[in-house]
Amino acid sequence: MSPTRMNKLGPYVKALRTLKDDNRLRGLNSRAGIDFSSNDYLALANAPRMKNAVLAAIERGTPLGSGGSRLLRGNCEEHECLEAEAARFFSAETALFFASGYVANFAVLTTLPQRGDLLVLDSLVHASIHEGARAGRAEFRIVGHNDPGAIESSIRDWRRHGGMGRIWIVAESLYSMDGDFAPLHELVVLADRYDAFLVVDEAHATGVYGAQGRGLTSRYDGRENLLVVHTCGKALGVAGALVTASGVLRDFMINRCRPFIFATAPSPLIAVAVREALFILQQEPEHQRRLARLVAFTHRKMEARGVRCHSSSQILPYIVGENAPTIRLASAMQDRGFDVRGIRPPTVPEGTARLRISLTLNVDEDDVACMVDALAEETMERAR
Repeated sequence: MSPTRMNKLGPYVKALRTLKDDNRLRGLNSRAGIDFSSNDYLALANAPRMKNAVLAAIERGTPLGSGGSRLLRGNCEEHECLEAEAARFFSAETALFFASGYVANFAVLTTLPQRGDLLVLDSLVHASIHEGARAGRAEFRIVGHNDPGAIESSIRDWRRHGGMGRIWIVAESLYSMDGDFAPLHELVVLADRYDAFLVVDEAHATGVYGAQGRGLTSRYDGRENLLVVHTCGKALGVAGALVTASGVLRDFMINRCRPFIFATAPSPLIAVAVREALFILQQEPEHQRRLARLVAFTHRKMEARGVRCHSSSQILPYIVGENAPTIRLASAMQDRGFDVRGIRPPTVPEGTARLRISLTLNVDEDDVACMVDALAEETMERAR
């Protein structure tokens, strides 16, 4: 590298070397092996019914692109049909479609909480939520994971020191790296007690849990102080995210939300595919039941082989600890034909590098049994 080029790129080269030395340098790898890493929980991403819905839309003349933002010419019939169906399906007053879950979380938290409000975030919520809190107007505090007591203490402390605005409690219903569930009932009680809004990211629960896959918040449908983000790129198999909320909050976002106002609208074909996924959830409940049986089988198999993953969901974290052995174990599993990825800081806390094993209907019980046997053998070999 020439001296001039090094002067320009030197800080970036140094940062990349630091990551490499800490075994945290990442790269893009092609798909290979049996799927134990995707979030395509119901195997809808490649489902014939989804493809046929998109092909039929193309035949009807649905364009590939929207051509503009929703407030200009980009507001298509397909977007409005999806939002109407989503509001009905999730028993919400309204829904608003965004291009991704990251954008949806960022948009909500930079638009709705106002200056003088307080955001209280669970420490393990998605990066998009942390970024939205940092970029927004409201003060925010981060509390211990799944600790309603810490949330309440934070609220009381803020009030004691003169905080007078609205409170926003933010959590995931199912945590993406630990596979554990939020104490939603306690959070709802807290939101009511302090006249707060509760924002729940259902990214990994939508399609998998709740009646017809409506998510873990479905038992609290219709609450005016509940705002839910339903990601469409995981169990729904496509892309984007639906924010369900009261009509007032939807109208406010349409008028004030910069990531919505100034972005080209998602492809109408994506909206068609997501709507079809919602129909599949309602009409083919066997997908949800099959995944539940596969999850139960996997937990039994892991227990029988002495593989410890502290989770009761389709997300199975196998904690290794340090970065280098995590990457070695992931590579060994990949060499044996299983697409299992190592997750390192800052995605997870320091000292908790892990394999994140994801269960989807892209595999069956035989695949799971072989994967668990391989993991047990690899870990025993490394323990010697």
